[in-house]
Amino acid sequence: MPLGKVQTQVVAKLEEFGRITSEQRQALAAHPDELSGEALDKLLQENHGITPFQLLVARAQALGLAPCNVTRHRVSATTFERIPQEYCQEHVVLPVGQVGDFLLVAFANPFEVTVPARLQEMTGKRIIRLLGREKDIREKFSKSNERAGFDEVVQQIGAEFGKTGEESASEEVNEESGPIIQLSNRVIEDAYYLGASDIHVEPQEKEMVVRYRIDGVCQEKLRLPARVGPALVARLKIMCNLDIAERRLPQDGRIVFKQYTKKGMDIDLRVSTAPLNHGEGVVMRILDKQKSTLPMTALGFSEENLVRYREVIRQPYGMILHCGPTGSGKSMTLYSALNEINSPELVIRTAEDPIEYTLNGINQMQMHRQIGLTFAAALRSFLRQDPDIILVGEIRDKETANIAVEAALTGHLLISTLHTNDAPSTVARLTDMGVEPFMISSSLLCVCAQRLMRRVCKSCRYQAEPHAREKEILEKGLGWSGPIYKANPRGCPKCGNSGYKGRVGIHELMITNDELVDAINKGMEAAELKRIAMRGGMKTLHQDSLLKVREGITTLEEAVATVPIDL
Repeated sequence: MPLGKVQTQVVAKLEEFGRITSEQRQALAAHPDELSGEALDKLLQENHGITPFQLLVARAQALGLAPCNVTRHRVSATTFERIPQEYCQEHVVLPVGQVGDFLLVAFANPFEVTVPARLQEMTGKRIIRLLGREKDIREKFSKSNERAGFDEVVQQIGAEFGKTGEESASEEVNEESGPIIQLSNRVIEDAYYLGASDIHVEPQEKEMVVRYRIDGVCQEKLRLPARVGPALVARLKIMCNLDIAERRLPQDGRIVFKQYTKKGMDIDLRVSTAPLNHGEGVVMRILDKQKSTLPMTALGFSEENLVRYREVIRQPYGMILHCGPTGSGKSMTLYSALNEINSPELVIRTAEDPIEYTLNGINQMQMHRQIGLTFAAALRSFLRQDPDIILVGEIRDKETANIAVEAALTGHLLISTLHTNDAPSTVARLTDMGVEPFMISSSLLCVCAQRLMRRVCKSCRYQAEPHAREKEILEKGLGWSGPIYKANPRGCPKCGNSGYKGRVGIHELMITNDELVDAINKGMEAAELKRIAMRGGMKTLHQDSLLKVREGITTLEEAVATVPIDL
């Protein structure tokens, strides 16, 4: 369709919408030279008060496409997972969503006929073309490439409090200063755009270091003068209503970040401060409220483990425990399990500290230790509220452990977490807490130990034959050896030149059987329990990690670095 004809139809559509009169349309048609491109847009906006979005809607209808307000869509680390960012920038297109097997893509140039076919070939999805403004799409690229303008803010801090060296050693930057407020916001925004899970603000002797944890690995992002550190920490404490005068004790809080930004980022941050040898340090866990829980099939469970785990979570009563260190994906697995079994017929109560994601149809309770609302107190109250399923955020002490076991023995399905290295050692941990072995064996349905392991980048990975030691590990762990994928040491733009992108869960699912119940009652050690569980079909964390290697999801180096090799 010729450009002049499109612009004529745009003007006709604006008349149809009542944005311009018939006389104004005729006046515009009398000057065909002005009915082209930016000249027409400028004329309509300046002389007739037409907004950019009204123009977009009229142009989209003239072309038979749907309009897309690109400014309302967030660019995140997953936006360019299917289509490389470089390709999007070159052709000025932006993926904005997915509906079933259809990928929604905003195009600045609707006359590109080869791009939709190429996108379909790259993604394996059918493409639905939307019309977006070129300016808005390019702004999204600039924001995704932006690294929060730290240099500019640091320069402002230097200009405002410009002395350096010994003469400024005693000065502190004011936490209410403009640059400090900008710096704290930009640190959080940058971490979010990069897909970080945690932000570490760490005081050193002469500097304040900011690091992000991305895909489970910490990366240094910023170094600041040491004297800026107390002000930055104080600003973060103000944002989560903590006592800025108390610097000697650890404090915990929460930042609702949408109160402090105009960028439409609906995220919360779980904040923990601690007094360290060179000042206060802060760790912030990013909780993306726009991100929903994942389906069970996306968590990394092997087919065998997924079938067995789904059977367990549908039991009417008993205790299911998830174990692993902080950041191993326990909460996401619990939420996904609850989402799968949630129905109007079931009453589900959760006690959490903090509530990370709000789930529809589930009653969630936030712990408040200062007023005595602990996990044990919450559990006691839940037992009087006729629940079918109870989730306890963590079993931390003897009292909580005993009440949890009693709940599981009295007709409730209880799901919780525990900090142990693997599934069999969970029994020993409960025994150490003072729970009798016969109570454990009677209540326990299964223990799921888990870790998160980095996925190898699909764009730059390469296939190779395992060398002698690698072949030995694969044959001993799986009884299999064959070509495996390795990470490209130079990486690519899609994975940030790291060779890895995203993470996947590995699981050790120990489901109780008669032999295991007898062993627990006899007080057998974790090593013996592990051997019995493996005879019953349990795959260890190491074996499950090797399955991910065989499937090309990760590398052997990553598997061995995440969990130790079975002896």
